[in-house]
This record gives sequence, C-alpha cells and structure tokens, in this order.
Amino acid sequence: MKAVLVDERNQNLFIDNVKEPIPKEGELLVKIKATAINRADLLQRKGLYPPPPGAPTILGLEMAGVVEKVGTGVSSWKEGDCVSALLPGGGYAEKVVIPADMGMRIPETMSFEQAAAIPEAFLTAYLNLVEIGQLTSGEHVLIHAGASGVGTAAIQISKEIGATSIVTAGSDEKLQRCSVLGANYIVNYKEADFSEKVQKVTNGKGVQLILDFVGASYWDRNIRSIGVDGRWILVGSLGGREVSNVNLGPFLQKRLQFVGSTLRSRTTAFKIELTRKFEAFSKEKFSNGSLAPIIDRVFDWHDVADAHRYMESNQNIGKIVLKVK
Repeated sequence: MKAVLVDERNQNLFIDNVKEPIPKEGELLVKIKATAINRADLLQRKGLYPPPPGAPTILGLEMAGVVEKVGTGVSSWKEGDCVSALLPGGGYAEKVVIPADMGMRIPETMSFEQAAAIPEAFLTAYLNLVEIGQLTSGEHVLIHAGASGVGTAAIQISKEIGATSIVTAGSDEKLQRCSVLGANYIVNYKEADFSEKVQKVTNGKGVQLILDFVGASYWDRNIRSIGVDGRWILVGSLGGREVSNVNLGPFLQKRLQFVGSTLRSRTTAFKIELTRKFEAFSKEKFSNGSLAPIIDRVFDWHDVADAHRYMESNQNIGKIVLKVK
C-alpha cells in the first residue's frame, strides 16, 4: 500500500510504498477514505513530537474509511461497514489497522471527509471539558483558539452542556464563525484583553474552567480570568512552554486545579472507553445537527505538503482534511 512519508533530511513529505498492516485478533483492517491534519502532525514532521512507543511512525491521528478485513473474534463489524476512529498514528495511508472496539460508526448522512474531522477534535474536547474539566450547566468556560478544530468542537459541546462560553480567536472572521457555532461571548485577543471581558461577563467572579491551547503567553491573563475553585486544563503550548517569575499565590488563594492533558499518549484501553463515553454523549447529535464537524478545506492527499503549509499559516477555521481515495 501507499503512505505519506517524511524525508528526515529536509522534512519534505512524499508518497511511497510501505508494508500493508495485517489485522490481528480483535482488530479491523480499514481502507482509508479520508484523514485530517493536526498540529501534532506538523511537529512530528519536524522531529519535535516523536510518536509514543509502539505507535506507527506514519503521520495521521484520525481517519474514516471502510472495513476491508475483520480479525478473528470480532462480531460487531463486517466487511463494507463505514467506520471512523482515533489513531496513535498511521492515518496518512491507504490502509490502517485499528482495535475493533475503537471504531465509531459513521451516520448514513455523513461523508467520509466529515467523519474524518470528528475523532481527534471532538474526543479531545469531550475529554477535557467533560471527563477532566467536569463542566456543568450554568458554569462559565473560557475557550482559547476557538476557531481551531478542537475549539470549534469545544464550543458546540459547551453549548450542549448548557455552559456559558467565552471564546478567543485572532480575527473577526474566526470570531464570527465561533458565534454561529454557539459561543456566547467572543474576544479578539489581538485587540483586547480577554481577562477584562471575563471579569465583566462573570461580574468579577471569573470562569470555572479554562481550556488552554496557548500556555505561556496567556499565563497572567488566565490567572486573572479564572475563579475560585477553578479548573485550568492545558492541552497545548502554542504561545510557549516557559513562564518566568511564576507567582503561586493565586493557585493557593483561589484553590486552583491545573492539569496538563494529552490524548495521544493515553493507553488504548483509555481511548476505547473515552470513545464509548463520547458516543453515548453524542448519540443522535450528529444526525440531528446539534453537533457538526467544521471543515475549512479538503485537500487531495497528494497535496499534503500544501495542506501542512496551509495549517502553518493559521488561516483555517475548523479542520483541514485529506481525501485519500
């Protein structure tokens, strides 16, 4: 089969032949129809984010496709079924093997491109808002990078929960889209201090939860934004990893919880359980339109280098998808 590979000498992407995976007991061989690009793919291509031990070295953390072969012991899937799944790697390829229990059924009304845009964004948002963040109806949540794939999913999930969302992004176009998705309040971080908006919206109490993709450059403003007993979930460090002169006083005074969270390095068993919980939460919501994957652009997988450059330009609103077949 063919897959996208990385030339380690110059970080260029190219398509070449690789060995086709063989499904073991409890696994499915899936013919990939579409995959999606994530920031982790860009970092891995540059050698800055090596895959976890045992994970495929091929890029791609999610996919949608058709079951081509069913491993022994699997009764819940058959050849020809349409399936999407979170992956530890291997999505930039014609075929991939997944645990059968990891698969999510694709609604009949949904395209492969749409289905491929769901796993990483929505499972990440669900994990950090619901399972870790314990967000409940009536609470305030500050969502950074609202126009990203995970951000657009987080806005929708927050709305479904009944929470009030305050969302940041870097352009009026991105913020307008966030509003359409259900963001209650929006802030252009390039033009205004989002912590001032938070204080105004919450009557000085601060938010109960922060979903933070940015890290260091937002540190002080996040401290000013979070309320007593607040939960602060760090899922990225787009604004840097090192914070100088950290004052731990607010963490004690406000009794804050600060949690670092990544999904890729979690165990397969954890990801399967998370997938099942998310399916229960999202049941019928994709079919009735309450939840929807937001796709900015679809590239042919032969144009994967262009797709990576497009993500690096930070223009996208929602997911960037690769059409494999």
